[in-house]
Amino acid sequence: MLNFSGRVALVTGGSRGIGKAIVKVLGEEGAKVAVLDIDEKTLKKTEKEFKDKGYEILAMKVNVVNNDEVESAVESIVHRWRSLDILVNNAGVIRDNLLFKMTDDDWQQVMDVHLTGSFNMTRSVQRYMVKQKYGRIINISSTSALGNRGQANYAAAKAGLQGFTKTLAIELGKFGITANSIAPGFIETDMTKATAERVGVPFDEFMKEKISNIPVARSGKPEDIANAAAFFADEKSSFVNGQVIYVAGGPKC
Repeated sequence: MLNFSGRVALVTGGSRGIGKAIVKVLGEEGAKVAVLDIDEKTLKKTEKEFKDKGYEILAMKVNVVNNDEVESAVESIVHRWRSLDILVNNAGVIRDNLLFKMTDDDWQQVMDVHLTGSFNMTRSVQRYMVKQKYGRIINISSTSALGNRGQANYAAAKAGLQGFTKTLAIELGKFGITANSIAPGFIETDMTKATAERVGVPFDEFMKEKISNIPVARSGKPEDIANAAAFFADEKSSFVNGQVIYVAGGPKC
């Protein structure tokens, strides 16, 4: 039985999709959750939805690429709740294109949000976790880290997150801090809908084709990733460190 009562969590990109599902599972199990996002309209809607359910939520508009905004947000969270126990680096963007069509901006934006954003958040949060000798860092990677057509930028960033995760595990483990990564396969989100649109295929058809290659014969849901995140975030998972779990319905998805 999971119990995050008394724990403080921070989830980036937490207003929709996978991030929102992670906020939900942490909140319903008693955690106080800070939700960071740049989409202010969706952020406010998500905040109201979860507060109406009785969760203790703090919604903040923050661009994870901007280190000043990150530092200010983390300081505010710690000042309010006196600790910060769980960090989920989930914020992400896609700028898919074949390599010869990919622009400098397509490349840099994806690197900035996924890698620089995760670096900024983790560097800021770890100082508090080190002081309290406890922490759980969870980075959201992707099966695209293994390579995916049209995603040279995204694949490189997600593979980088896995190396980042393993290095954090080595450096921070002695302080009671674990770092692990989740690599989702095909998950029904706005991002996968955008991918279908990019390749010019109706989402239903796109989803059907993807499911045909998934051994469990269904698409993934944000809740599937949230359940894995809750496992890594659990206090009892202290001997699980530096791992990447592929939540994809099969070993080659």
